[in-house]
Amino acid sequence: MVLIFILLVGNLIAQQYFNFRIIPTMSNRSPHMKDNYFIMVDLDDYTLTLYKDGIIHKEYPVSGGTPRTPSPIGTWSIVSKANWGEGFGGSWMGFNVPWGKYGIHGTDEPWSIGKPLSKGCIRMYNKDVAELKKIVPHGTKVTIIKGPYGPFGEGFRTLKPGATGSDVYAVQSRLKDLGYYNNWVDGRYGDGMKSCVKKFQKDNNLHISTYVTTDFYHKLGFIQFE
Repeated sequence: MVLIFILLVGNLIAQQYFNFRIIPTMSNRSPHMKDNYFIMVDLDDYTLTLYKDGIIHKEYPVSGGTPRTPSPIGTWSIVSKANWGEGFGGSWMGFNVPWGKYGIHGTDEPWSIGKPLSKGCIRMYNKDVAELKKIVPHGTKVTIIKGPYGPFGEGFRTLKPGATGSDVYAVQSRLKDLGYYNNWVDGRYGDGMKSCVKKFQKDNNLHISTYVTTDFYHKLGFIQFE
């Protein structure tokens, strides 16, 4: 059984998700791709695959976030590299995720690799992350995928003020496209988003509240089905 995620209205986000699985080659890679490297993190099977010129260069086991502290689904860039303490396995590569501090690092809990046990970061064995950090430069693209529904992962969740994540980011982007949201798209459901949510609900004959529910997603054009 194949699960499919479709955005019926304004298919940019859906297309972006499906493009996650198109591995860059010499013919389709971006001219901005640093040294032809690209990282794919698949949190359905907990693997990190490093591509060079569209060909698998290295594969590593990883761990990702828990359901309560999910990893940031999407495509990001490595914007920082550092040597951190033992709790982070000595090596750190940070992403440009706007709603929090996420990255790839080692761990002092090697038994957690292969399981959803982090607070959202991608954990690796210390020797593996040290090797990866030496290989990839700043600016390397990192795509993180999990579940069949693109930025919504395993499915829609009810969004409340204070929520953060890829799904909030997707909703903000769609509201901005429709002219409801004029703030920075940052994946954080803050005060600036509340009035936009209520106005959209009112205009679309939805129950008015600060919650983003399944009916709200559907009115935005986000549909999930088997």
